[in-house]
Amino acid sequence: MCGVPMESNFLSAVFLPLALFMIMMGMGLGLKITDFQRILIEPKGVFWGLIAQLIILPLVGFLLAGVFSLTPELAVGVIILAACPGGATSNVISYLVRGNVALSISLTAIGSLVTIVTIPLVINLGMQTFMGTDTALQLPLSKTITQIALMILLPISLGMLLNYYQPKLAAKLEKIVKWLSLSFLGLIIFGLLLKERATLLSSFLQVGGVTLSLNLVTMFLGYAIGIMAKLDEKSTKTITVEVGIQNGTLAITIASVLLNSPTMAIPAGIYSLVMFVTSAGFALLVRNRKVMSIQ
Repeated sequence: MCGVPMESNFLSAVFLPLALFMIMMGMGLGLKITDFQRILIEPKGVFWGLIAQLIILPLVGFLLAGVFSLTPELAVGVIILAACPGGATSNVISYLVRGNVALSISLTAIGSLVTIVTIPLVINLGMQTFMGTDTALQLPLSKTITQIALMILLPISLGMLLNYYQPKLAAKLEKIVKWLSLSFLGLIIFGLLLKERATLLSSFLQVGGVTLSLNLVTMFLGYAIGIMAKLDEKSTKTITVEVGIQNGTLAITIASVLLNSPTMAIPAGIYSLVMFVTSAGFALLVRNRKVMSIQ
């Protein structure tokens, strides 16, 4: 009986923050100040990418969480996921599909900064919508912004400082950290699913459809936005990936650590598995042929 709390405490108190720190630091190792200036260099791509991430993605999350028959906790878990920005994984996938990697990194970097403020607002709205206005689970705005800022800004800043002063070392470490991050993400998902193994099948049946739908619908909308905005082929593929591939580790950390709800982390855990399958399919689809575009 004591094993479960110890396992839960270790996962949420030690492993999750460490994994997230590594992932965000790995992102910082590949970032430069110019990545944040891309909003001036490539304003249209950044503008539409942020609109897709910050507005359309949460709206789709609320819509799908309401359409599917979910428990209140799982519905909020979907909202947590939809509130998170793209992660380092989206940068790798953007590279694999021959997208605009510079735009991908810029969107991930800028989105990570902006969502420090938007995440608690979106999640609190989600809890009020699906758990009722009298729910005791509320994220205090200022405290949560500070916590998320520390989880995101501190490791990214350390990575960027190392990249600035020791670029060769940063380049070597970035490759190592990326692989370690993927390994950590796999272990987190495994640990989360193992801990929830008693309800795993029912949870998967409940959220498998909504997480797959969230992934596919947002990727389709990201692609459509790129086409309608008349972005070039590489930028269109990048926005498709950025809006469709979210930072599952951050979502799991928010659910498990800030909200202390492993159940709310289940959608992000299953989504993290689903997104690799769909992104691999997208990569196969577009890697060796041009994306159709409207001239």
